[in-house]
Amino acid sequence: MKEFLSQLDPPAPTPDKSMDNSQRTEKFVGNEENVKPFPLTIKKLSIVIPAYNEEKTIGYILDKIRKVILIKNIEKEVIIVNDDSKDGTEQVIEAYSANNEGLVIKYLKHHNNQGKGAAIHTGIANATGEFLLVQDADMEYDPADYNILLEPIVNGFADVVYGSRFMGGCPHRILFFWHSIGNRILTFLCNLFSNLNLTDMETGYKVFRTDIIQRINLEEKRFGFEPEVTIKISHIPGIRIYEVGVSYYGRTYKEGKKIGWKDGVRTIFCILRYSLFKEPLLSHTLKPSVVKK
Repeated sequence: MKEFLSQLDPPAPTPDKSMDNSQRTEKFVGNEENVKPFPLTIKKLSIVIPAYNEEKTIGYILDKIRKVILIKNIEKEVIIVNDDSKDGTEQVIEAYSANNEGLVIKYLKHHNNQGKGAAIHTGIANATGEFLLVQDADMEYDPADYNILLEPIVNGFADVVYGSRFMGGCPHRILFFWHSIGNRILTFLCNLFSNLNLTDMETGYKVFRTDIIQRINLEEKRFGFEPEVTIKISHIPGIRIYEVGVSYYGRTYKEGKKIGWKDGVRTIFCILRYSLFKEPLLSHTLKPSVVKK
Protein backbone atom coordinates (compact mmCIF):
# COMPACT_ATOMS: atom_id res chain seq x y z
CA MET A 1 0.00 0.00 0.00
CA LYS A 2 2.79 2.42 1.00
CA GLU A 3 4.79 1.62 -2.13
CA PHE A 4 1.71 2.10 -4.31
CA LEU A 5 0.83 5.54 -2.87
CA SER A 6 4.46 6.70 -2.98
CA GLN A 7 4.45 6.30 -6.79
CA LEU A 8 1.60 8.75 -7.31
CA ASP A 9 3.24 12.02 -8.31
CA PRO A 10 1.87 13.34 -11.65
CA PRO A 11 1.24 17.03 -12.46
CA ALA A 12 -1.44 18.89 -10.56
CA PRO A 13 -4.87 19.18 -12.24
CA THR A 14 -6.49 22.50 -13.02
CA PRO A 15 -8.77 23.57 -10.12
CA ASP A 16 -12.50 23.74 -10.80
CA LYS A 17 -13.30 27.45 -11.31
CA SER A 18 -17.05 26.88 -10.98
CA MET A 19 -16.84 26.54 -7.20
CA ASP A 20 -17.26 29.66 -5.02
CA ASN A 21 -14.38 29.39 -2.55
CA SER A 22 -15.64 32.34 -0.51
CA GLN A 23 -18.54 30.23 0.76
CA ARG A 24 -16.60 27.32 2.26
CA THR A 25 -13.58 26.24 4.24
CA GLU A 26 -11.41 23.22 3.64
CA LYS A 27 -8.55 21.81 5.69
CA PHE A 28 -5.95 19.11 5.12
CA VAL A 29 -5.82 16.74 8.10
CA GLY A 30 -3.50 13.93 6.95
CA ASN A 31 0.23 13.37 6.52
CA GLU A 32 1.84 16.55 5.17
CA GLU A 33 4.35 14.52 3.19
CA ASN A 34 1.57 13.54 0.76
CA VAL A 35 -0.08 16.79 -0.33
CA LYS A 36 0.73 16.72 -4.02
CA PRO A 37 -2.37 16.36 -6.22
CA PHE A 38 -2.88 13.73 -8.91
CA PRO A 39 -5.74 13.60 -11.43
CA LEU A 40 -8.55 11.11 -10.86
CA THR A 41 -11.15 9.63 -13.16
CA ILE A 42 -14.50 10.05 -11.38
CA LYS A 43 -17.51 8.97 -13.39
CA LYS A 44 -19.84 7.88 -10.61
CA LEU A 45 -20.49 8.73 -6.95
CA SER A 46 -22.11 5.99 -4.87
CA ILE A 47 -24.42 7.43 -2.20
CA VAL A 48 -25.01 4.94 0.63
CA ILE A 49 -28.14 5.59 2.71
CA PRO A 50 -28.64 3.47 5.86
CA ALA A 51 -32.33 3.67 6.81
CA TYR A 52 -34.26 2.57 9.88
CA ASN A 53 -37.82 3.81 10.44
CA GLU A 54 -37.39 6.86 8.20
CA GLU A 55 -40.75 6.90 6.39
CA LYS A 56 -41.26 10.58 7.20
CA THR A 57 -37.99 11.80 5.67
CA ILE A 58 -36.60 9.25 3.16
CA GLY A 59 -38.74 10.58 0.29
CA TYR A 60 -37.61 14.16 0.90
CA ILE A 61 -33.93 13.24 1.05
CA LEU A 62 -34.22 11.25 -2.19
CA ASP A 63 -35.85 14.27 -3.82
CA LYS A 64 -32.95 16.46 -2.73
CA ILE A 65 -30.44 13.95 -4.07
CA ARG A 66 -32.29 13.74 -7.41
CA LYS A 67 -32.17 17.52 -7.84
CA VAL A 68 -28.44 17.88 -7.14
CA ILE A 69 -26.29 18.28 -10.25
CA LEU A 70 -22.79 17.06 -9.47
CA ILE A 71 -19.70 18.86 -10.72
CA LYS A 72 -17.75 17.36 -13.65
CA ASN A 73 -20.95 15.59 -14.77
CA ILE A 74 -20.44 12.87 -12.16
CA GLU A 75 -23.25 10.31 -12.13
CA LYS A 76 -25.13 9.32 -8.97
CA GLU A 77 -25.70 5.78 -7.75
CA VAL A 78 -28.04 5.70 -4.74
CA ILE A 79 -27.79 2.61 -2.52
CA ILE A 80 -30.48 2.39 0.18
CA VAL A 81 -30.05 -0.24 2.89
CA ASN A 82 -33.24 -0.76 4.88
CA ASP A 83 -32.14 -2.07 8.28
CA ASP A 84 -35.41 -3.96 8.95
CA SER A 85 -37.58 -0.87 9.44
CA LYS A 86 -40.89 -1.42 11.23
CA ASP A 87 -42.73 1.51 9.66
CA GLY A 88 -43.54 2.33 6.04
CA THR A 89 -39.95 3.08 4.94
CA GLU A 90 -39.95 0.28 2.35
CA GLN A 91 -43.24 1.40 0.81
CA VAL A 92 -42.01 4.99 0.50
CA ILE A 93 -38.80 3.85 -1.20
CA GLU A 94 -40.59 1.57 -3.64
CA ALA A 95 -43.12 4.27 -4.54
CA TYR A 96 -40.36 6.83 -5.07
CA SER A 97 -38.35 4.46 -7.29
CA ALA A 98 -41.39 3.71 -9.42
CA ASN A 99 -42.14 7.40 -9.98
CA ASN A 100 -38.56 8.64 -10.49
CA GLU A 101 -36.84 6.35 -12.97
CA GLY A 102 -34.19 8.98 -13.70
CA LEU A 103 -32.54 8.39 -10.32
CA VAL A 104 -30.61 5.11 -10.15
CA ILE A 105 -31.57 3.42 -6.86
CA LYS A 106 -30.32 0.08 -5.53
CA TYR A 107 -32.63 -1.07 -2.77
CA LEU A 108 -31.22 -3.59 -0.27
CA LYS A 109 -32.86 -4.94 2.86
CA HIS A 110 -31.73 -6.56 6.10
CA HIS A 111 -34.19 -9.14 7.41
CA ASN A 112 -33.28 -8.28 11.00
CA ASN A 113 -32.13 -5.04 12.58
CA GLN A 114 -28.32 -5.00 12.68
CA GLY A 115 -27.46 -1.34 13.26
CA LYS A 116 -26.40 1.70 11.25
CA GLY A 117 -22.81 0.49 10.85
CA ALA A 118 -23.96 -2.86 9.47
CA ALA A 119 -26.20 -1.08 6.95
CA ILE A 120 -23.24 1.04 5.84
CA HIS A 121 -21.13 -2.13 5.46
CA THR A 122 -23.78 -3.58 3.14
CA GLY A 123 -23.88 -0.38 1.10
CA ILE A 124 -20.09 -0.24 0.82
CA ALA A 125 -19.96 -3.84 -0.46
CA ASN A 126 -22.46 -3.02 -3.22
CA ALA A 127 -21.00 0.33 -4.37
CA THR A 128 -19.67 0.60 -7.93
CA GLY A 129 -18.73 4.29 -8.06
CA GLU A 130 -15.11 5.41 -7.87
CA PHE A 131 -15.99 7.32 -4.69
CA LEU A 132 -18.55 6.62 -2.01
CA LEU A 133 -20.51 9.00 0.23
CA VAL A 134 -22.54 8.15 3.36
CA GLN A 135 -25.89 10.00 3.56
CA ASP A 136 -28.23 9.76 6.55
CA ALA A 137 -31.87 9.10 5.66
CA ASP A 138 -33.10 11.95 7.86
CA MET A 139 -32.87 15.64 6.98
CA GLU A 140 -29.86 16.54 9.17
CA TYR A 141 -27.38 16.71 6.26
CA ASP A 142 -28.16 18.53 3.01
CA PRO A 143 -27.25 16.91 -0.36
CA ALA A 144 -26.75 20.45 -1.66
CA ASP A 145 -23.32 20.17 0.02
CA TYR A 146 -22.20 17.26 -2.19
CA ASN A 147 -20.16 19.48 -4.50
CA ILE A 148 -18.39 21.07 -1.52
CA LEU A 149 -17.39 17.58 -0.38
CA LEU A 150 -16.30 16.57 -3.89
CA GLU A 151 -14.16 19.62 -4.66
CA PRO A 152 -10.90 18.42 -2.98
CA ILE A 153 -11.41 15.07 -4.76
CA VAL A 154 -12.03 16.30 -8.31
CA ASN A 155 -9.08 18.68 -7.93
CA GLY A 156 -6.88 15.67 -7.16
CA PHE A 157 -6.01 16.42 -3.55
CA ALA A 158 -8.07 13.99 -1.45
CA ASP A 159 -8.72 10.28 -1.00
CA VAL A 160 -11.11 10.90 1.90
CA VAL A 161 -13.22 13.97 2.77
CA TYR A 162 -15.05 14.65 6.05
CA GLY A 163 -17.85 17.22 6.22
CA SER A 164 -17.46 19.16 9.46
CA ARG A 165 -20.41 20.67 11.31
CA PHE A 166 -18.01 22.86 13.29
CA MET A 167 -16.16 24.81 10.58
CA GLY A 168 -17.11 27.08 7.68
CA GLY A 169 -20.00 29.48 7.22
CA CYS A 170 -22.85 27.06 6.44
CA PRO A 171 -26.09 27.01 8.49
CA HIS A 172 -26.09 24.99 11.73
CA ARG A 173 -29.10 24.35 13.90
CA ILE A 174 -28.49 25.23 17.57
CA LEU A 175 -29.34 22.26 19.77
CA PHE A 176 -27.72 20.54 22.78
CA PHE A 177 -24.73 22.10 24.59
CA TRP A 178 -23.57 18.85 26.17
CA HIS A 179 -23.81 17.01 22.86
CA SER A 180 -21.45 19.54 21.28
CA ILE A 181 -19.03 19.18 24.20
CA GLY A 182 -19.24 15.39 23.91
CA ASN A 183 -18.54 15.53 20.17
CA ARG A 184 -15.49 17.69 20.70
CA ILE A 185 -14.14 15.40 23.44
CA LEU A 186 -14.60 12.31 21.27
CA THR A 187 -12.98 14.04 18.29
CA PHE A 188 -10.08 15.13 20.53
CA LEU A 189 -9.53 11.56 21.73
CA CYS A 190 -9.67 10.24 18.17
CA ASN A 191 -7.16 12.88 17.03
CA LEU A 192 -4.90 12.03 19.98
CA PHE A 193 -4.66 8.38 18.97
CA SER A 194 -4.76 8.84 15.17
CA ASN A 195 -2.47 11.91 14.91
CA LEU A 196 -5.08 13.72 12.80
CA ASN A 197 -6.49 17.21 13.41
CA LEU A 198 -10.16 16.72 12.57
CA THR A 199 -12.80 19.05 13.99
CA ASP A 200 -15.71 16.58 13.61
CA MET A 201 -14.93 12.85 13.69
CA GLU A 202 -18.58 11.95 14.34
CA THR A 203 -19.92 13.71 11.24
CA GLY A 204 -22.42 11.78 9.14
CA TYR A 205 -20.87 13.16 5.92
CA LYS A 206 -17.84 11.13 4.91
CA VAL A 207 -16.57 10.48 1.36
CA PHE A 208 -14.13 7.65 0.63
CA ARG A 209 -12.29 6.24 -2.34
CA THR A 210 -14.33 3.12 -2.94
CA ASP A 211 -11.38 0.87 -3.72
CA ILE A 212 -9.86 1.78 -0.35
CA ILE A 213 -12.94 1.54 1.88
CA GLN A 214 -14.03 -1.76 0.33
CA ARG A 215 -10.73 -3.34 1.38
CA ILE A 216 -10.78 -2.22 5.01
CA ASN A 217 -11.90 -4.78 7.58
CA LEU A 218 -14.84 -3.02 9.27
CA GLU A 219 -16.50 -4.61 12.31
CA GLU A 220 -18.65 -2.07 14.15
CA LYS A 221 -22.39 -2.62 13.59
CA ARG A 222 -23.79 0.52 15.24
CA PHE A 223 -22.51 4.08 15.68
CA GLY A 224 -19.03 2.73 16.41
CA PHE A 225 -18.52 2.83 12.64
CA GLU A 226 -17.42 6.48 12.85
CA PRO A 227 -14.40 6.07 15.18
CA GLU A 228 -13.45 2.69 13.73
CA VAL A 229 -13.29 3.88 10.13
CA THR A 230 -11.46 7.07 11.14
CA ILE A 231 -8.80 5.23 13.13
CA LYS A 232 -8.32 2.59 10.42
CA ILE A 233 -8.18 5.15 7.60
CA SER A 234 -5.51 7.06 9.54
CA HIS A 235 -3.34 3.91 9.64
CA ILE A 236 -3.05 3.75 5.83
CA PRO A 237 0.35 5.16 4.74
CA GLY A 238 0.03 8.13 2.42
CA ILE A 239 -3.75 8.55 2.79
CA ARG A 240 -4.88 12.13 2.07
CA ILE A 241 -7.74 13.28 4.28
CA TYR A 242 -9.48 16.63 3.89
CA GLU A 243 -12.20 18.33 5.90
CA VAL A 244 -14.74 20.86 4.58
CA GLY A 245 -17.48 22.82 6.31
CA VAL A 246 -21.06 21.63 5.72
CA SER A 247 -24.49 22.68 6.93
CA TYR A 248 -26.29 20.80 9.72
CA TYR A 249 -30.01 20.64 10.41
CA GLY A 250 -29.97 18.53 13.58
CA ARG A 251 -32.95 16.71 15.06
CA THR A 252 -34.15 16.43 18.65
CA TYR A 253 -34.97 13.05 20.19
CA LYS A 254 -38.65 13.87 19.79
CA GLU A 255 -38.01 14.38 16.07
CA GLY A 256 -36.31 10.99 15.75
CA LYS A 257 -32.65 11.32 16.81
CA LYS A 258 -31.38 7.85 17.83
CA ILE A 259 -27.83 8.20 19.21
CA GLY A 260 -27.48 8.09 23.03
CA TRP A 261 -24.92 8.18 25.84
CA LYS A 262 -24.20 4.44 25.49
CA ASP A 263 -23.01 5.11 21.94
CA GLY A 264 -20.59 7.70 23.35
CA VAL A 265 -19.13 5.11 25.70
CA ARG A 266 -18.84 2.67 22.80
CA THR A 267 -17.04 5.34 20.78
CA ILE A 268 -14.35 5.70 23.47
CA PHE A 269 -13.98 1.91 23.56
CA CYS A 270 -13.60 1.80 19.75
CA ILE A 271 -10.98 4.57 19.74
CA LEU A 272 -8.90 2.66 22.29
CA ARG A 273 -9.46 -0.75 20.73
CA TYR A 274 -8.59 0.12 17.14
CA SER A 275 -5.68 2.36 18.15
CA LEU A 276 -3.94 0.23 20.77
CA PHE A 277 -4.77 -3.25 19.46
CA LYS A 278 -4.13 -2.96 15.76
CA GLU A 279 -5.75 -5.70 13.71
CA PRO A 280 -5.33 -6.61 9.99
CA LEU A 281 -6.25 -3.45 8.10
CA LEU A 282 -6.72 -4.38 4.45
CA SER A 283 -8.50 -7.52 3.33
CA HIS A 284 -6.43 -7.77 0.14
CA THR A 285 -4.06 -5.75 -2.04
CA LEU A 286 -5.21 -2.25 -2.97
CA LYS A 287 -5.53 -1.68 -6.70
CA PRO A 288 -5.24 1.86 -8.17
CA SER A 289 -8.54 1.59 -10.04
CA VAL A 290 -9.24 5.35 -10.13
CA VAL A 291 -5.77 6.61 -11.02
CA LYS A 292 -5.16 7.82 -14.56
CA LYS A 293 -2.20 6.21 -16.22
